[in-house]
Amino acid sequence: MGISQYKLILFDVDSTLIQQEVIDLLAQRTDHGDSVASITNRAMAGELDFDQALIERVALLKGLPASVIDEVCAEITFSPGALDLIAELRKHNFVVGAVSGGFINVLSKLFHTLNLDYLRANNLEIEGDVLTGRVLGSIVNRAAKKDSLIEFAAQHSINLSETIAVGDGANDLEMIKAAGLGVSFRGKPILNQAADVTLTDTRLDALLEHL
Repeated sequence: MGISQYKLILFDVDSTLIQQEVIDLLAQRTDHGDSVASITNRAMAGELDFDQALIERVALLKGLPASVIDEVCAEITFSPGALDLIAELRKHNFVVGAVSGGFINVLSKLFHTLNLDYLRANNLEIEGDVLTGRVLGSIVNRAAKKDSLIEFAAQHSINLSETIAVGDGANDLEMIKAAGLGVSFRGKPILNQAADVTLTDTRLDALLEHL
């Protein structure tokens, strides 16, 4: 057993790989910051339908200039130990991906130096350099996250038993259950109950001790 039994890791992004919730940072630039943060909290605890909660929150971003995306990127910080963990896993030839109920518009900029093998997230519609308040395409919810894990593993001919999934909220539940090793990082109770490993440590690279 040990690190060599795993070959792939898929991370949730908001409050997992990074310390913030991107939608909350965007909403702080509107008059709806507090109500959006409240909906985010309830959605992550599993109290609300994720799709509906996302549609409601994105609608409140309508009219924001697209330039806020760069502003928000500048405010985002990686979780302590996140980059160290990825660097260490790369030494063991892991393939590394991220899947998010957040937004590809932000994450593709944020992660461009990480050379991730897989990245999937929601797409904020932008028309005339302004956010329309809509999401393009299908929503990345808990079912889509599980599908992403399966798809990512298949792309690299890796068995699901050789995969690790890391998340913090209800949206990560199915992905965590499907992975060979499901990890809850400072997660909500609903996720802690389903995870194989629960990290209460503030550093993400504490995961290495469990591999």
